[in-house]
Amino acid sequence: MSSHHIVRERQEPALYIHHLGDFNEEYLGQLLEWSPTLIVNAAVYEKIVSLGLKVDAVVTTTDEDFFQENIRIIKTEKDELDAVLDFLIGEKYPAVNVIDLKSNLREMGDYVAAINIVVFTETEKAYAIKPGFKIWKPKGRIFNIEVVSYFETSNLMQNEHEEFVVVNDGFVEFNFTTPYLFISERL
Repeated sequence: MSSHHIVRERQEPALYIHHLGDFNEEYLGQLLEWSPTLIVNAAVYEKIVSLGLKVDAVVTTTDEDFFQENIRIIKTEKDELDAVLDFLIGEKYPAVNVIDLKSNLREMGDYVAAINIVVFTETEKAYAIKPGFKIWKPKGRIFNIEVVSYFETSNLMQNEHEEFVVVNDGFVEFNFTTPYLFISERL
């Protein structure tokens, strides 16, 4: 018996590559597994094309047009990341994965209510969670939690480095009173 998966347009998070750096190609392959809409910063366009990837859109602050045919151009005079998030929200995408050199998720706070954002760097993945968020994690997984208000959690213990470590294989649940909590995990 075989299983069949039907992927609807915009069902998978879009992928925006702001800065690639030394991002792990295996993780990149996992993010591209279901053929998401791929948007890249003009600065990394040549590198992405050299990897044999099909680019759907390029965000740029210049009038240069050195891109392949059939690529949508997102022209902006503001920050490229803001332009991409505005574009995706306007196109009704529910989520986006972002590859960048640093996880500046807090700086994207205004967008968190409109689109689910996960930021990947070479070493971590960061995302905003809502109260009652629950996820299964293996024992020893490390979370960094930006503590801006009181929160409760199950199955986590804070270590000497101010990190939170999963105590046992199983679910970790987060409860708090603010609209979001920003967390990150090591890759």
